Amino acid sequence: MSTKLRCGLIGATGLAGQQFISALQNHPTLELSALAASPRSAGKSYADALKAPNGMMGWFLTETLPAEIARMKVVAGSELTATGLDLIFSAVEADVARELEPKLAKDLPVISAASAFRYDDDVPLIIPPVNASHSELLRGQQKARNTKGFIAPIPNCTTTGLAVTLAPLEDAFGVQAVLMTSMQAVSGAGRSPGVAALDIIDNVVPHISKEEHKVEVETKKILGAAGKPHDVRVSSTCTRVAVLEGHTEAAYVSLKKKASVQDVAAAMREWKGHAQTRDLPSAPPRWIEVLEDPFRPQPRLDRDTHGGMATSVGRIREDSVLEHGVKYVLVSHNTKMGAAKGAVLLAELLMVQGFIGGRPG
Repeated sequence: MSTKLRCGLIGATGLAGQQFISALQNHPTLELSALAASPRSAGKSYADALKAPNGMMGWFLTETLPAEIARMKVVAGSELTATGLDLIFSAVEADVARELEPKLAKDLPVISAASAFRYDDDVPLIIPPVNASHSELLRGQQKARNTKGFIAPIPNCTTTGLAVTLAPLEDAFGVQAVLMTSMQAVSGAGRSPGVAALDIIDNVVPHISKEEHKVEVETKKILGAAGKPHDVRVSSTCTRVAVLEGHTEAAYVSLKKKASVQDVAAAMREWKGHAQTRDLPSAPPRWIEVLEDPFRPQPRLDRDTHGGMATSVGRIREDSVLEHGVKYVLVSHNTKMGAAKGAVLLAELLMVQGFIGGRPG
């Protein structure tokens, strides 16, 4: 008999859902046991649910669709219940998440990639190596909402890479202000509606709806104490570029005390993250890789570092405008660490902490 925890996935047929299927394939402690999607997919095998009317198989990952997943029956998201399951992964849009996630959280933990509940005071926004202790908010959430389960979303994918690189700077020097410009991959917009080819080819789109607000609010929530946002000032400009995967970000940081370029590089290289995350199945050997080549990081070369779970940093320099200023470029994999694999990592942390599966570490 399998000792793995049984997972349900809502939003299974979309691009984000497919990324969850990939992230959970051959996982040592989690197995995908139920797939849910829109009512039009209900009752079909997963393979049939992916087929478009023109016959196109809508599996968009480079990995082969696992045969056992292809055969699984899909249920409507509204019909998915807690029976036979230990937790839920959610890959639905925010409006659907607002309806389905609270219903499922009455009985089960819900790990969500949606933004629907990220900003609620009793909902932690956790990047495991950065703020694992924020999970303490989940007990209060369960009590306040009278649920057996809870909702634990992951941050916006753009926020993730930035917050990971700011964490060692906050630990070593303190962070007082951040300016960031992102150059974001088209996969971050999904496929429906996605980004039109005629809009992105030979172009940079200088606005992504709601993205800048997410970065500015979420960074403060992640770097602060549980339930109390950090007082760091964050300003961002988010753009879309013709890159398939991997978000590039140029960050300008005002530190609370002066640090040399060498000090900043050492702080990032030596940062190990929260102790509870170091042996998790999805954890990389290092959360940050600092590169000396002045032409790195690049999304094509660096997005898949350590399976897409590490953030690559380069071009660390002093900044003469900001007080105690430093600046650098980062690349973070938006559909791995910033999405499905990051959500699986969060589930692994909550298992170790005893919030999922009842096995505290």
